[in-house]
Amino acid sequence: MARTFSKPSLTLAQQIAHLRNEGMTVADVLRAEHWLANVSYYRLSAYWLPFEYPKGSPAPRFRPGTDFDTITALYTFDRNLRHQVARAAEHVEVALRGSWAFALAQQGGSHGYLNASLYSDRKIFHDNLGRLAREVGTSPETYIEHYRRTYSEPAMPAVWMVAEMMTFGALSRWYSSLADKALRNRIAAKLGLPEALLVPLVKHLVTVRNICAHHGRLWNRRFKVSPRLPLKPTDLAGTLDYTVTSAPGTLYNTLTLLAHLMRIIAPTSTWRDDMKALLSVHPTGDLPAMGFPANWATRPLWA
Repeated sequence: MARTFSKPSLTLAQQIAHLRNEGMTVADVLRAEHWLANVSYYRLSAYWLPFEYPKGSPAPRFRPGTDFDTITALYTFDRNLRHQVARAAEHVEVALRGSWAFALAQQGGSHGYLNASLYSDRKIFHDNLGRLAREVGTSPETYIEHYRRTYSEPAMPAVWMVAEMMTFGALSRWYSSLADKALRNRIAAKLGLPEALLVPLVKHLVTVRNICAHHGRLWNRRFKVSPRLPLKPTDLAGTLDYTVTSAPGTLYNTLTLLAHLMRIIAPTSTWRDDMKALLSVHPTGDLPAMGFPANWATRPLWA
């Protein structure tokens, strides 16, 4: 039977009264109004969900001790977490762009990437090429406009140009669709993982990076597709959590793999230490909700 949505819009004062009636402590009304006006009740609701009793439980809605200030602290923690993860994902994306473009240029020249025989599925290749051609045709980038004005053949720019204008998702599709395993491995070698592990990891990181880019909740997110876990090098293997191998996955292994990639592609970066510092100020200390094992801080890559 169809149901009609009938929830009313509430004023800020009504929203605060509703939260209080449901068992949440709101000590500073003006501060709460500011948060609700500038972040929104609905957006914050994702952060107080872990503090609720299961659906169908008798009133009140929130567990004892649930405080509005804790909710906003968790929101701020998650925002800082997204910034740190996006920072690492940027390094991975840029490194993959460069390695992909260099390997293809070395193998087939400036436009060798247009050779359909390089790809395992012709339909996927033509779909990828069609999307890329539309982006090239409308791109405002100076170097793409220069190519369009200057050259008539080939119609598409050189591989090192298109690599710079691709989205991370598009780059992942072009890379993963290469038929030659040896070529995929040459590209992956610059990032310190074999292609069998890098291909699914990049697909996973596209999802994670998109959550960051669209300001979604990340800290206790469950992922439908988890990265494959390597058995070497030994310090990485000794840090990953192999007890969590099936979807939905959590964030711990993702962060550990990023720490491994960062020491290879950005060895002078302080990313690992910055991430550890952020984790140390989690508002509730609920790192298990992110998939962190109890002894994570003593494992090789984090110790």
